[in-house]
Amino acid sequence: MAGQDSGDLGGDQPVSRGDEGGGGLTGWLSQTARALTGSSLTVTEYDPKRHGRLVTFDGIDGYEEIDRYWVNVPFAFISINFDPEGTKHYFTVVEPSLTAFESELLERLFEDIRGPLLYREEVADDPEQALREELQARLEEYGVRASDETFYRLLYYLHRAFLGYGKIDPLMHDPHIEDISCDGPNLPVFVYHDDYTDIETNVTFDTDELANFVIHLAQRSGRHVSVSDPVVSTTLPDGSRIELALGEEVTPKGSAFTIRKYADEPFTPIDLLKYGTVDRQMLAFLWLAIESNRSLLFAGGTAAGKTTSMNAVSMFIPPRSKVLTIEDTRELSLYHENWLSSVTRERMGDADITMYDLLRSALRHRPEYILVGEVRGEEAITLFQAMNTGHTTFSTMHADSVQTVINRLENDPINVPRPMVTSLDILWVQVLARSGGERVRRAKTLAEIEGIDQRTGELDYSNTYTWNANEDTFVEQNSELLEEIREERGWSQSELLEELRNRRRFLAYLQQREVNDYRRFTAMVNKYYADAEAVMARIDDAGVELDDEP
Repeated sequence: MAGQDSGDLGGDQPVSRGDEGGGGLTGWLSQTARALTGSSLTVTEYDPKRHGRLVTFDGIDGYEEIDRYWVNVPFAFISINFDPEGTKHYFTVVEPSLTAFESELLERLFEDIRGPLLYREEVADDPEQALREELQARLEEYGVRASDETFYRLLYYLHRAFLGYGKIDPLMHDPHIEDISCDGPNLPVFVYHDDYTDIETNVTFDTDELANFVIHLAQRSGRHVSVSDPVVSTTLPDGSRIELALGEEVTPKGSAFTIRKYADEPFTPIDLLKYGTVDRQMLAFLWLAIESNRSLLFAGGTAAGKTTSMNAVSMFIPPRSKVLTIEDTRELSLYHENWLSSVTRERMGDADITMYDLLRSALRHRPEYILVGEVRGEEAITLFQAMNTGHTTFSTMHADSVQTVINRLENDPINVPRPMVTSLDILWVQVLARSGGERVRRAKTLAEIEGIDQRTGELDYSNTYTWNANEDTFVEQNSELLEEIREERGWSQSELLEELRNRRRFLAYLQQREVNDYRRFTAMVNKYYADAEAVMARIDDAGVELDDEP
């Protein structure tokens, strides 16, 4: 729900309220409606210079407020507070407060507006305007002399309920939040914040409220959750991944949910550099490998960022190459001319469409690059068969080391034959770790799969890049893969090194100019593919120098 900038967030100012009347809402409405039959309500656009504040906050006693920012101007903001005794942060959602009369009025509006909204044909075209018109019509019907401030406070909560995500709507609008989790009724909702990591919020649900909310989330995702089928994994319309549990069948505390928010703007390689996940040498190496049709597997634990990294480096795929993506839940986002996206479909009668089905179908489209969200079963065999037949594939897997990846691939339930594993070229292992007192995501290892040792029969691999956790730096070792690419291209060793250096300078140029919009980044990569000399001449003119020469 968009609003105008209402200035600073501080200070408590008097706020005008609607006429509260007396004798209860029902009696007041009936009396006023008789007196004002046929009255009209005129509402002006909210102007912070002319209207009273819709939301105020004086802080929490005993806490120090260290941050405050809007998530929905002028209706809701976030206040981050620090408890010096408990040495922990506290996340407060601040929304408009309602008088007792406004609260009663809102309850009636929930009931009276729901039906008309369902049957208005124009709702799909402009739901916000439809909601606004229905609210105005109901207030006129009731004969309520509502101030502009009262109108907008009511509109906010109706919008939150009918078009948003209820109590967690401000959390869903907060760009700093990655995960939202509720472990049960009457427990605080926790979020993972990119500045304050895991932090407790002031949002809670009672038992019935939480059960209804879980059902609502399932319905918004086009799925069904019930006592007989109490666990659902699905995707919200905005692409966020959700895990739902209803009742106490599988979660003794009661209903629960976890939401992994979908990023509207995917990370680019420049973002990976910004956050230190990799360095420019690693990206130049990967760029050349991807252009040369080498297959990659991204491994890591939960929330390590492996899918984010795979999506980012996929922006190095040459333009016009045919790309197919296959996922359980929509996470990948590319700015590519020739991209076909597909998502599995589960539990719709007997017509489940699995990742295995999609992968088999994908091969008939003759793709050059296949990106699979995660391999965990029989689809892995097909994926490695695709590698063996010349398709370039990227995928992710839950594992925390190179050896763990190999063990998972070769054993139940995946069971990829060892000779087939050798068709994988690069294994990227990413971790969520601590460095300098902060949580960071780092590419722990970039390993090259070299083949099967003829003496031992074991799979050979070498670590081309490794992360030094003590110094938070990356260490480079010799690469056989680069030597293979050099021979394929007919380059001399100096030409190979010059090409890698040019790509590092290209990345440095984009990093200095903060080109982290995925459309702009992809457009610049495409220009490099089209005319590398012209691009490098432009970079020469800009005087870009490298500060990370090996």
